[in-house]
Amino acid sequence: MQLGVNVPNFGPGTDPGVLREWARIVEDLGFDLLMVSDHVAITPDVAARYPAPFYEPFTTLSWLAGVTTRVRLGTTVLVLPYRHPLLVARMTTNLDRLSGGRLVLGVGVGWARQEFDALGVPFTARGRLTDEHLVALRKAWREEADEHTTPIPVWVGGNSEAGIRRAIRFGDAWHPLRGTLPWMRSVLANHSLPGFAPRIALRPTTAPITDPERLAGTGTLDQILGDLDQLRDLGADTVVLDPYHGDPESTRRPHEAWQALAAVAAHRRTLS
Repeated sequence: MQLGVNVPNFGPGTDPGVLREWARIVEDLGFDLLMVSDHVAITPDVAARYPAPFYEPFTTLSWLAGVTTRVRLGTTVLVLPYRHPLLVARMTTNLDRLSGGRLVLGVGVGWARQEFDALGVPFTARGRLTDEHLVALRKAWREEADEHTTPIPVWVGGNSEAGIRRAIRFGDAWHPLRGTLPWMRSVLANHSLPGFAPRIALRPTTAPITDPERLAGTGTLDQILGDLDQLRDLGADTVVLDPYHGDPESTRRPHEAWQALAAVAAHRRTLS
C-alpha cells in the first residue's frame, strides 16, 4: 500500500517557498504521492475554508514536477465541471508526459454554489456534467494516445451513493474523503469497486479518541497506524493523508503537519 499527502496549496501561510519545502519533505520522507486541491474562483463560500492565495492545481503540479524526481503528483480533487473536458485532456496529458508519467487525476463534482455561479456553470447539473466530462476525457485520451502514453489513473471522489456509482462506472478507484472505518468497510462490502484510494485525516492527539464515529486518521499515533493497517487489509492501493483541518491560520505553521508526517514515516515499516 502506498501513502500520499494532501498538500495545502492555499491559505495565508502558503507561498512558492513553502510549496517547494512541502514537496521536498514529502519526497524525502518517502511518501509516494503529493496531491493538491482545486478551486478557480475564490468566492466567499470557498474563502471561508480555503482562502487566497489559492495556487491553481495544474500550474502548481507542473512546477512541482520540476523540483521533484520520484513522487507521483495528483489532484484531490479536480472539480471536473469547471473546465472544458478537452482542455483537461490536454493539460493532463501534457503534465503526465512532462513529469515522466507521474500524474494521478482525482476528480469530483464540487460543492461551492457561489463558485459555480461565478464560472457560469449550473450547480444543479454538476453531477450530469461530471459524467459527461469523464466520457469526453476518456475519449480524448484515447484519440491522443501513442506509444509513449501512460494511462493516467482516474480516482473518482464522492461519499454519496451517486459518487460511488460514478466511481464504479468511470473510475480506476473510489476516492472517498474523510470517512470512518466502519462506513468505508460497509461500502466496500456492498459494492464491487474498481479500486480503493481513500483520503483520510491526519490529526494526531496525545490521548486516544474513543468516539465510535472517530474519523480514520485521527487519534494517537497507534490509532493512526492501526487505521492504515486496516485500510491496507481492506484493499486500499493508496491512502492519502490530509493534515489540513479547516483552519486557514494553520497554513502559517506547516511544521506541525511535517512533524506528524515524519512520525508516520518513521513507523511505516509496520505497514509493509
